[in-house]
Amino acid sequence: MTSIRPTSEAAGNRGTARRAGIGGTVTLLGLVTLGALIPLLGPSAALHGTGESAAPGVGGIALLRTALFAALCVPLGELFVRRLARAVPGAPAERPRSWSAWAAGVGFVAALGLASVVATGNLVPHDLGQIDVGGLYASRDGKLALLEVNAFAVAGLCALSGRPGTQVWPLAAVAVAEALRAHPTTEHSPLAGSALTLVHVLCASLWVGGLLYALRTLRRWGAKRAGAALLGLYARVAAVLLAALTATGVWSTLRRMPPETVPEQLTTTAYGRALLAKVLLVAAVAALALWARIRLSRAADPLAACSPARAEVLVLAVVVAVSGLLTALPVPIRW
Repeated sequence: MTSIRPTSEAAGNRGTARRAGIGGTVTLLGLVTLGALIPLLGPSAALHGTGESAAPGVGGIALLRTALFAALCVPLGELFVRRLARAVPGAPAERPRSWSAWAAGVGFVAALGLASVVATGNLVPHDLGQIDVGGLYASRDGKLALLEVNAFAVAGLCALSGRPGTQVWPLAAVAVAEALRAHPTTEHSPLAGSALTLVHVLCASLWVGGLLYALRTLRRWGAKRAGAALLGLYARVAAVLLAALTATGVWSTLRRMPPETVPEQLTTTAYGRALLAKVLLVAAVAALALWARIRLSRAADPLAACSPARAEVLVLAVVVAVSGLLTALPVPIRW
């Protein structure tokens, strides 16, 4: 007679998997909570003592824009890493389940919320009667808001279709709309500013979303040589993305803050304080990326680089939340 009771080894493996699943769920819930608290509570801390006043509902707007940025990162990162994986010799055919359709849904809701704010004259609507949908077609910001809503809807349909790669076009439209929205025609050289923002947004989306999907892929593949090769390939591209992010970020900052005023505005304006927090977080991310790169090249087990890479993606999630906050704060005055 054969015993049907599970062996202690099998039971132990299931227990370990169960604990890992619970730990991952707790981490995800904590990350979502932190991501919501930063844009909601951040404006009051950033504005404290500056003498500046923010637009009504700045916390909610920052939260919606954080969700929109996250919804842009996830699918672009998936498309990016899937392309990298095809270049890895001997890579397994299996891939993690796509989150693109869910991300498009989140982006659609966030874009719809932001469009409703634009439709009420950049005020938070308290009932549906205050929303002038037709008025969106009469302004530049309204048209851009509608473009983002429609683009996320199309991206979701593309993600569910047999050709998910086609969602790159509506996602690119969202990035272009965000770049144009961030630089109104009244500012100096708005097209130059929009070009810098477009490169910044695209590089950030590929970096954040790409690292998330790369780690998910490594978890699916397990301890295989192809996983280390994929992480190494991603790390080389990420170095270029970081350089582009740094260059466009510094250039954009100097366009809004003359060099001689930057040190003072980083501490005396809400925008400057949020920007300083973002710079410090990106510096921490760069240090974690360097640590992961060193472990990847020197460790006996190349997949040991996953530990700092996981920490890196968590800090990057906070960077996305701070970026959402940054877009909702008053732009500093050029002195």
